Amino acid sequence: MSNFHALVPAAGFGARMGHELPKQYLPLAGQPMIAHALATLCACEQISRVWVVLSPEDTQFRHYDFSRFGDKLQPLYCGGTSRAESVLNGLLAADIDADDWLLVHDAARPCLTQAHLHKLISELKNDAVGGLLAVPVADTLKRADGVARVLRTESRAQLWQAQTPQMFRAGVLARALQQCPDVTDDASAIEALGLQPKLVACDATNFKVTYPQDLLLAELLINQPR
Repeated sequence: MSNFHALVPAAGFGARMGHELPKQYLPLAGQPMIAHALATLCACEQISRVWVVLSPEDTQFRHYDFSRFGDKLQPLYCGGTSRAESVLNGLLAADIDADDWLLVHDAARPCLTQAHLHKLISELKNDAVGGLLAVPVADTLKRADGVARVLRTESRAQLWQAQTPQMFRAGVLARALQQCPDVTDDASAIEALGLQPKLVACDATNFKVTYPQDLLLAELLINQPR
């Protein structure tokens, strides 16, 4: 029987937040933002181990008390210059069998819930490829020219917005990232192998904190009883 593991790449800076502190450490509901995602992943009984991939120059992680997660949480100081490189470096450094499932989650998606994880794992554990949480695109999409004028309206039919976790067999994901190091998410690397990841319907609460105002919304969601 395959095991389930999680990996959180957290070696980036998040320049769009306009803050000197790396985005994953910005305060959110009394904790560094990364703590919320780690808490949810570590609380999931089906997940055996959670690796967080940090920059070799990271000096912040040790300042926080993550002892409540016990040995289930393991930091790896092998992050790269891109998300894909950090995920691949973490995969190669972690003690994980090629046939085990790996859930890769963004540190900047702090509103992940146990319900989200349960749905992802239950829908993909017997899947031949794996897949990812995603939401159908609801807004009207406009394609712009070089000076922010509308060229045309794009159809949103069958379009989905990718989220995380993205869940694939560790061996296949490592091979995919080695062959496609410039992708912006793990599913894109799997697609480049000619495989079709499954889209698991999620909701907009599992959004990515990108801009300062996103922190306010995340705090509202986190402070709601769940």
